[in-house]
Amino acid sequence: MKTYTIKIDPAEEGGYVVTVPALPGCVTQGESYEEAVINAEECVQGFLEALVKAGQPLPREPHPMKSVVTSIKVSPAMAA
Repeated sequence: MKTYTIKIDPAEEGGYVVTVPALPGCVTQGESYEEAVINAEECVQGFLEALVKAGQPLPREPHPMKSVVTSIKVSPAMAA
């Protein structure tokens, strides 16, 4: 099993753009963060399948980034 880091950035026109640093040209987007993540999984899968069909090796990510989970406290006024 291979693991690839995805980079998710807000798009200027709304939604999110996803790139995969270890897979140049593997780019997708989503209207929501969740949709962007789902689309990224499909994009990476398709990208890797295309490499296999072309007889190309699967790239390794030299230094996978660690997953980060964080909590943010929001004041009641901001949560409304």
